[in-house]
Amino acid sequence: MAAIERLTITLPADMAGMVKGAVDEGDYATASEVIREALRDWKLRRELRLHQVAELKAEIDRGLKDIAEGRVADFDRMRIAARGRELFADRSKSALPKPRK
Repeated sequence: MAAIERLTITLPADMAGMVKGAVDEGDYATASEVIREALRDWKLRRELRLHQVAELKAEIDRGLKDIAEGRVADFDRMRIAARGRELFADRSKSALPKPRK
């Protein structure tokens, strides 16, 4: 098991109440368990967000490279709207339940 370090934290009354409530309801044995789980969830969300930002930066870099190399198209609002409708229709079809045989 990893080394344990004691920390003292201060929470707003509503958050402290939520932690105490989770323990009182038997969902957790201690307040520390509640905080540890919350921190694990925070860590996962943070890693996901950092990954999404890295992907977005890579897409921006690809777009800038395309511009620099002349791979661009004139802005055509109607073409973009039609493509959006097409993608939406495809997504809507895939969300419908499959017919029974």
